[in-house]
Amino acid sequence: MDRVLKITGVAVAAVAVAGAVAALLVRDQIHRQRRNLFNPLAIRRMAALEHMARQEASVDHINLLRDFMRWEPRRILRNRARTIVDRMEREASAGGPLPERVPS
Repeated sequence: MDRVLKITGVAVAAVAVAGAVAALLVRDQIHRQRRNLFNPLAIRRMAALEHMARQEASVDHINLLRDFMRWEPRRILRNRARTIVDRMEREASAGGPLPERVPS
C-alpha cells in the first residue's frame, strides 16, 4: 500500500509539473504573438493578427489593435485589424462592460 501511495504521489507531481510547463509555454506564445504584431516582417504581423482574431474580446486586445491600425503601413493588414476590432467591440457590447486587465 505504501508503494502505491508513493507511485501515485510521483505521478501527481509529474502531472502538476507538466501542467505548469504547458501554462508557461502558452503564456510565452501569447506574449510572443503580441510582440510580432509590430514586427518588421509583414508575414509575421499577419500571423500575429490571425492569433489575435482567435482571442476573446478584451479592452487590452481592442486597444492594442487600435494602436496597430494607427502604426501599420499596409492597408490590407489595417483592414484585417479593423475587422477583428469590430468583432471584439460587438462581443463586448453584447456581453456588457469588459474588466480592465492588469498588465503583467
